[in-house]
Amino acid sequence: MSFVAYEELIKEGDTAILSLGHGAMVAVRVQRGAQTQTRHGVLRHSVDLIGRPFGSKVTCGRGGWVYVLHPTPELWTLNLPHRTQILYSTDIALLTMMLELRPGAVVCESGTGSGSVSHAIIRTIAPTGHLHTVEFHQQRAEKAREEFQEHGVGRWVTVHNQDVCRSGFGVSHMADAVFLDIPSPWEAVGHAWDALKVEGASGFLGGVCPGGRALPTLLGSGSYDPEVRTVQATLQLGPNPHPC
Repeated sequence: MSFVAYEELIKEGDTAILSLGHGAMVAVRVQRGAQTQTRHGVLRHSVDLIGRPFGSKVTCGRGGWVYVLHPTPELWTLNLPHRTQILYSTDIALLTMMLELRPGAVVCESGTGSGSVSHAIIRTIAPTGHLHTVEFHQQRAEKAREEFQEHGVGRWVTVHNQDVCRSGFGVSHMADAVFLDIPSPWEAVGHAWDALKVEGASGFLGGVCPGGRALPTLLGSGSYDPEVRTVQATLQLGPNPHPC
C-alpha cells in the first residue's frame, strides 16, 4: 500500500480509512489478529480486512457496516494524529498551485509537524521528485519518518531533525520550491534562498503576519529580485455551514 499509488487488495501493514457514516472516519493500521472496535461493532482484521478490496462494505460484529477506503493525503489529513496544528486540503491546494509543484520537483518544507502538507507534496512530486522536510522537535521528526515508511512514501522524503533557522534545509541550490510554516519564517529566509535554485524557483510563507515580517528580509536580500504576492482567505459561514 502506498499513498502515492492505488492498490486493490488490503494487506497486513496497510493503513486503511474506515468510513463509519456521514462525517465519521478513523484510520487503522491493518494487523493480522488485531481487532478494531467501532460504533457498529468489532472489526476483525484477519477476517474482515486482509485480502478484501479497498472500497469494500464490511459488516461489523453488531450488524452495522463500514466502508474500507484506500488512504489518500486528503483522507489522512482528516484522520491523522495531531502532533501540531495542521493545514487542510483547501489551503494545501492553494500552496500546491502557487508553488507550481509537479512530478519531479525538489521541495523543501519546514516544519514537518503532523505531516499533513508533507503527504500532499509527496503525492504531487512523485515518482521522480523529492521532499526535504525539516522538523525541530526530535520526537515529531522520528514519528514522521515512521509514518512515511508505513505509508509507502519513504523513498520520496528525507526528514531532517534540526532548527531550520540556524541550520537550514541541508541542501543548497537544489530546490524548485520552499514552504515555510514556522513561527518566525523571516529567520529562515536566508536558508531558503540558499536551498532554492537560482532561477524559476518559488516560495510560500504560511500566515499573514509571518509573511509581513518576512517581507523586508525578502526585499533586502540584495541577491535576488523576488516577486511577492499575498493571498487572503475569507471564511464565510452561512445558515448551515459545512465544515471543511
